[in-house]
Amino acid sequence: MADARRMKNYRNLGIIAHIDAGKTTVTERILYYTGRSHRMGEVHDGTAVMDWMEQEQERGITITSAVTTCLWRDHEIHLIDTPGHVDFTIEVERSLRVLDGAIAVFCAVGGVEPQSETVWHQADKYHVPKIAFVNKMDRIGADYRRVVDQIEEKFKANPLPLQLPVGMESDFRGVIDLLTMKQVLWHDETLGAQFDVVDIDPDLLAAAEDARENLVASVAEGDDALMERYLEGEAIPAADLIGAIRRLTLDLKVVPVLCGSALKNKGIQPLLDAIVSFLPSPLDVPPIEGVHPQSGETEKRLSSEKEPLAALAFKIFMDQGRKLTYVRVYSGMLQAGSDVFNASKGTREKISRIFQMHANKRDRLEKTEAGSLVALMGLKTAQTGDTLCDPAHPILLEPIDIYEPVISVAVEARTRGDQEKLMDSLAKLSEEDPTFRFHENPDTGQIIISGMGELHIEIVLSRLERDYNVGVNAGRPQVVYRETIGREATTQGVFDREIAGSRQFAMVELHLAPRPRTTGNAIVNRVRDGSIPEMFFPAVEQGIADALSSGPQLGYPVVDVEAVVFGGTFQENVSTELAFRVAATMAFRQACEAAGPQLLEPYMAVEVLVPEEFLGEVLGDINLRKGRVESITARKAIQVVKAVVPLSRMFGYSTDIRSSTQGRATFTMHFSHYDKGSET
Repeated sequence: MADARRMKNYRNLGIIAHIDAGKTTVTERILYYTGRSHRMGEVHDGTAVMDWMEQEQERGITITSAVTTCLWRDHEIHLIDTPGHVDFTIEVERSLRVLDGAIAVFCAVGGVEPQSETVWHQADKYHVPKIAFVNKMDRIGADYRRVVDQIEEKFKANPLPLQLPVGMESDFRGVIDLLTMKQVLWHDETLGAQFDVVDIDPDLLAAAEDARENLVASVAEGDDALMERYLEGEAIPAADLIGAIRRLTLDLKVVPVLCGSALKNKGIQPLLDAIVSFLPSPLDVPPIEGVHPQSGETEKRLSSEKEPLAALAFKIFMDQGRKLTYVRVYSGMLQAGSDVFNASKGTREKISRIFQMHANKRDRLEKTEAGSLVALMGLKTAQTGDTLCDPAHPILLEPIDIYEPVISVAVEARTRGDQEKLMDSLAKLSEEDPTFRFHENPDTGQIIISGMGELHIEIVLSRLERDYNVGVNAGRPQVVYRETIGREATTQGVFDREIAGSRQFAMVELHLAPRPRTTGNAIVNRVRDGSIPEMFFPAVEQGIADALSSGPQLGYPVVDVEAVVFGGTFQENVSTELAFRVAATMAFRQACEAAGPQLLEPYMAVEVLVPEEFLGEVLGDINLRKGRVESITARKAIQVVKAVVPLSRMFGYSTDIRSSTQGRATFTMHFSHYDKGSET
């Protein structure tokens, strides 16, 4: 019973948004008003608690998701502040995978921006209930109603405004709470720590009554008992509304919307109340599902410390050479010094220490129970997405989706001492960040690092120098292409060779055909005459998979291809798994050469916000970059240009757009798709 009571008061949530919507400032105010920190950190002067990395403080952006814990109304809130920049979208993905709820922060001026859509859809993928917070209500051009309309229109969601702003832009003073029908005004001299709850101004009363009527009607639509009372004309008290809104929020039927100005210390306490009132506890979410590693049968774990242990590693961080593994404990209990089973790797590991994290600071714990987010020390093999469980009751949870890098840079160590440390340092960075990859080019001997964008690569190079004391010289960024085929082809691969004194033979017949773009690869077994025994088909599949990783043109991975194995030749005593694997690779490569190999390049979805007088320059520049303009819409005095542009043409765009628009245009971009492009 105590277990259930404790977890009922847990809230595991993340703050998600487009870059510069004010996520970190909202988090800093939450920490201040809950008493977790005793001074307000500011992003613009590099003092934000959650942006603790040097690179974050210098750039004024969040790069890595940071975890903290605070208390509000006897509820323990575990909070993750996530990045808003598209290059670090893996941080959002892996955070949402382990969270129960989310606060989506929107700029009252910018509204729903491209990365807002990305993170919203990531939350939808994991069925995460959300609260929307419209920030920056004090800014010129702030428009609360427009942002609410955009949430409805762009996300096909059902936003439920629980507040109306009192004043707008520089006159923003507070909010009207539509649940209690009271006005909340903050004291500037107390940095927003104190506020007055007063009757609604007479000139705002009519608008507030209309808004509350709409709120009650919207809630009643999803609640039959409430609808009956509403139709009978009964006044619905705030407590009944809160209960109904909570149920609808947890069912993903509504999104409560609040507003404020985090920088001006207004609107945070009602947001904390909404977190407690409307977002789920671990007991409100369905039991976590996984499969038994041996039997493959589906199993469930309830959020209870009495259940067997099930935890997911969602983040790795190297702290002064020591590995910290961040985990979400879904069920059971973790104890320092105990053994756990890594079901993803099939290994047993010992937990030496458990920490509750507050950004980069940590408090040591002896044990932790279901529902918590903690960091573990002592795990050697655990990686992002691995399942940790009770050795006696193994379970394998669904792993975390990993994004493929789209940009590469060649690096070389500056000195012999740097050379010795380089590969080890890169290995540690790639363990922390699954979207960062590196390999040595066998032809040139160069080390190639790959990431999600120019900023991502820049941060990696900076961390190599500062965190690992490794000096490197970097080349120009290169695009990571893909390869595919333009037509069908049929070939056979024959491997007939003597190895270590014994003959090895196999022949594989293969038909290749192009598949629609973004549908991925398929390997199909159509051998029906026994010419390739069933026991050798895994080796044939492996040979084709090996060949798919390196195309015939420039050695990039091959995508959107169907490989049909329809025949072959097997000889008793001389046909081996190795022979079939090599023969399949040879057949695939020959077929690829004959099937019109093509190079595919990444295209980026670009959104430019530009004053009308510079629209012509922006459109002309997009055309020069071989981009395709998809829409131009007006947003007050600003034009919003949406386009698709080859990534290879976007290097240096931020400098070019600043100079051509006198620094008045801004842009964002994220990966769209691979296609035949400007270089082919």
